Amino acid sequence: MSENVFTVKEKRPPRSAMTVSRNAKLGSRCGVSWFSLGAGTDISRESYDSTAVYIGAYGTGTFLVGEKPENVTLKPDEMLIIPPKTLCGTMCSEDFVYTEIITEREVIMNDKVKAGEAIALKDLISYEEGSIANLDVVHNNTMKFVLMAFDEGTGLTPHRAPGNAIVTALEGKAVIGYEGKDYEVETGQSFRFEKNGLHSVTAKGRFKMSLLLVLE
Repeated sequence: MSENVFTVKEKRPPRSAMTVSRNAKLGSRCGVSWFSLGAGTDISRESYDSTAVYIGAYGTGTFLVGEKPENVTLKPDEMLIIPPKTLCGTMCSEDFVYTEIITEREVIMNDKVKAGEAIALKDLISYEEGSIANLDVVHNNTMKFVLMAFDEGTGLTPHRAPGNAIVTALEGKAVIGYEGKDYEVETGQSFRFEKNGLHSVTAKGRFKMSLLLVLE
């Protein structure tokens, strides 16, 4: 596998009896970190003054949400949004890896998602015949989290984005062209590109992906 193609588990592998976090270094106003919890570990409940977004990457964990905590299970490629000033902790009985996104400002959420509920990302968006479908899941002026569904034979021509970004394959395969080289990604794999990096996406069959774009 090319070093440009990765999984979150590879970036932050679980360690026995430990919880470990790693800053993804996408930006400063929108904090993106990768967390790993060894089986049987937990993170005490705490709250943020702004919205928190969690995306499962490996294994299964439980988030304890609210004053009288409700247990919410999070699995790979599922998303959980926690409103500001809401107590939230994490525990797991098996190794668990996830992405945490903390913004400085309030976010605008798509009507298809509801805070406090885990939802499978690929189920939020459908394929459209001969087309590329886009769904803006959550955004503010520091970040955008978008889903895209590519019908067979479709793709994005080379272009540049206004911020650092991570693409994650949710279903199927695609070829990402980046600065003159091609990289294949498949379900569960991610690809990072830098602000203004020239890139393209070509679906190999039907393909769904998420895009986390940090705007700074």
